[in-house]
Amino acid sequence: MKIKIINKSSHALPHYETIASAGMDLRANLSESRILKPLERTIVGTGLFIELPIGTEAQVRPRSGLAAKKGVTVLNAPGTIDADYRGEIGVILVNLSNEEFTINNGERIAQLVIAKHERADWEQVAILSDTDRGEGGFGSTGVK
Repeated sequence: MKIKIINKSSHALPHYETIASAGMDLRANLSESRILKPLERTIVGTGLFIELPIGTEAQVRPRSGLAAKKGVTVLNAPGTIDADYRGEIGVILVNLSNEEFTINNGERIAQLVIAKHERADWEQVAILSDTDRGEGGFGSTGVK
């Protein structure tokens, strides 16, 4: 799939690190480093603008290493970029650790996954079909 992109950053375009990678790393596009205090959130620009085909979305997801090692993650994960959005891709980062985290220009801060999606038409009905689970909600199928 070809996707049009404008790159206003000084960094290379996002790319897949391996043949089996689902996501491409997004890099911070900053004029100066930014400190993210514990429990603080911020929007970090990437300098990237994309034009997705209708029927696709771009999902902004956390980088597992950044979350595991530094406690920094994407707050609204996954963040959805719709096909009709033309603004800069921004990443909402939150620091869930007890230590300050410095975001540097070019730092890999999130990953981007391109996915197809369906559009639904609602069919209003009086009852739904029965299942073994029924109305069992959170934790109803066990915890192990």
